[in-house]
Amino acid sequence: MGDDHGKLMKNFKGAAQRYLGVAFLLGFFLVLLTYFTVSEQFAIAAPNAIRKTSPGHGHTSPATPATPAVGEKRPQLPVTEEQQAPVVQEEKLPAAEGEAQTETEEDHKPPIEDTREESAPAKKPACDIQGPWASDVCSIDGDVRIHGSAHSVVITPPIEAGGSNPNPQEWRVLPYSRKHMAGLKEVTVRELASAADAPACAVRSPVPALVFAMGGLTGNYWHDFSDIMIPLYLQARRFDGEVQLVVENIQPWYVGKYRRILKRLSRYEIVNMDKDDQVRCFPGAVVGIRMHKEFSIDPAREPTGHSMPEFTKFLRETFSLPRDAPMRLKGDGDDQRKPRMMIISRRHPRKLMNVDEVVRAAERVGFEVVIGDPPFNVDVGEFAREVNRADVLMGVHGAGLTNSVFLPTGAVFIQVVPYGKMEHIGKVDFGDPAEDMRLKYIAYSAGVDESTLVDTLGRDHPAVRDPESVHRSGWGKVAEYYLGKQDIRLDLARFEPVLRNAMDLLKESD
Repeated sequence: MGDDHGKLMKNFKGAAQRYLGVAFLLGFFLVLLTYFTVSEQFAIAAPNAIRKTSPGHGHTSPATPATPAVGEKRPQLPVTEEQQAPVVQEEKLPAAEGEAQTETEEDHKPPIEDTREESAPAKKPACDIQGPWASDVCSIDGDVRIHGSAHSVVITPPIEAGGSNPNPQEWRVLPYSRKHMAGLKEVTVRELASAADAPACAVRSPVPALVFAMGGLTGNYWHDFSDIMIPLYLQARRFDGEVQLVVENIQPWYVGKYRRILKRLSRYEIVNMDKDDQVRCFPGAVVGIRMHKEFSIDPAREPTGHSMPEFTKFLRETFSLPRDAPMRLKGDGDDQRKPRMMIISRRHPRKLMNVDEVVRAAERVGFEVVIGDPPFNVDVGEFAREVNRADVLMGVHGAGLTNSVFLPTGAVFIQVVPYGKMEHIGKVDFGDPAEDMRLKYIAYSAGVDESTLVDTLGRDHPAVRDPESVHRSGWGKVAEYYLGKQDIRLDLARFEPVLRNAMDLLKESD
């Protein structure tokens, strides 16, 4: 038993010695590997870590970059004009005293010129796509071929490009100022890969085309201007009449009613796009019209430089309206002249119920009062002249107030805003545009007791008691109650100060 125990201990000691030797050997290799790794990292990092101080300066110079090993190739990234790093000239240290300064071959080398050619600017797309809401507009220079009934506009590659386009694009554009208007067809605008693919011209026009759609919300006098006439003016005015209108969904009544304005924008016959089954060739085209804002113009937006005073002046010139400014009254009270107030007549809804009383109140203040009843389906020129004779235009919120575009600049414009928290709508539709036209704008908000909704619905109805709840329910209910079911009976005790304010605004300023 003892011998067995001794043998076991002896075998154990031998195994331990062997394992210990292996452990020492592994440890030696591990230390050696660590040494080489640290040495290599130090050799690479050390040159970048060393900074030298120039004699006589208290700041450190930039680090000297590490020199790549012979035969090593570094990938060169392309450098654009924006990314190009400035050339840093290496600062030469002054020679030590007594040390001769020698010129090297490098000192005699001429400066290296940058022979890189500037990259050509990226080609601007023919169509300006504005996202989900703003309408899209294509502005095209060069050979354009329009097949009206196919609602197709093709762009031929220019000769200077070799008659080819390696990356032709295609767009679908609704040529109306409201991008998601139902009932209108999109126009396909397509670049051709080769001029050889262009369809033959049946008719060649000497002037560019302007493609747009009528219909939509037109038929409402306000939309006639906000959706069509003002956006069309923005696109067509630059051509000074030298453009041909190509109209989708043409409305004969619109062409008749606004024929003088359309003839001023284009001296050429209007093309009925939907029924035009021949290919017309143009030296350029604009496809689509764009609204800057409701019933107005933003001079900062494309096409820039236009304004509502410019547009209203264009209308006065078109209809030969004589007055550019309203009557200016003297402030001393001796002026016997009576400024003219036009009250726009409305039938239900939003009818002014006590219009005769309002007329008498205005006459007491000192106005000559006329009632304006704008016609629908006739030339607007005759009524425009009547509006231009007015110094003050007044009416309940509605399309008839669109006639404010014919007022002389500086006239007074009074909008009676219906009951039902409709102030924002009144401001967007007429208030902001009036100020853009440089009219003197007054908003009068009808109170609950001035609305016939109290009589027809009762004071406990949500539309009377809680207008905000109606607004939360959606536009349909807002339009139903506040635009479609109420008339207005003005409280003259509240409204007469507004009339006096309008008179004061016509007096000459000090």
